[in-house]
Amino acid sequence: MAFPDYDQILTEVDDSILVVTLNRPDRLNAWTYRLMAEMADAVRRANDDDGIEGIVVTGAGRGFCAGADVGDVFQAGGGDEPDNRASDDWVELVRASKPIGAAVNGPAIGVGLSMILPFDVIVADRDAKLSLRFIKMGLVPELASSRFMTLRCGWGAASDLALTGRTVLGDEALRLGLVDGVTDPGGVLAETVTRVRAMGENPLAAIRAVKELFTVNATETDLAAVQKRELAALAEAFRSPEHQEAIAAFMEKRPPDFKAARERDL
Repeated sequence: MAFPDYDQILTEVDDSILVVTLNRPDRLNAWTYRLMAEMADAVRRANDDDGIEGIVVTGAGRGFCAGADVGDVFQAGGGDEPDNRASDDWVELVRASKPIGAAVNGPAIGVGLSMILPFDVIVADRDAKLSLRFIKMGLVPELASSRFMTLRCGWGAASDLALTGRTVLGDEALRLGLVDGVTDPGGVLAETVTRVRAMGENPLAAIRAVKELFTVNATETDLAAVQKRELAALAEAFRSPEHQEAIAAFMEKRPPDFKAARERDL
């Protein structure tokens, strides 16, 4: 599937991984409604393309995403209403997508951080600055970040970061669980692509089922409900052509070809 020429992002396929680059380097890739809508469109297209196994988002220049572009997003007296956003439900899209990771190559501030918290993996440059600083603007976190921050960092660290609005560098972000890995400058994109590819090369139906289970079960208090969902997903997985291919490949002592298995099932 071809990707259009977007205004605020770049797209490139790197051996089955779609790399989406936020492309407003003169503004440290500050967030706009158009930027979000273009990212959502690229993710949807990647999800529909069987030749793409995963998605990585990074930033052009020396920033990842330095928060909302105040001049673009906010009007005098307040921001645009949420239902005017052009990108549908970003969190729902991300949690239902193929494996998706963030290569945080520079500042990830405010929405530049909250929009990637639902991702499957976040890797940061050691010198990257990360901050959930909505409190400094008299605002509150969005994009379900009040849940994902707590899941990633725990109650105390999430409260500290959200209520102080302080900025942390890559190494501290790793210790807190805010990111899943750090690299020396210049290595973050390659490391993130490697991690996403290791996820995306697995059976797609199982990937999506696991992501859904994590999404709905992470805060579920009823263990019976947790196991009921798992057993239903497992029964579905047993019937999948990719599972059958995995069994056949094991018995025949060869690498599995999950893409071919999906195509045979069409």
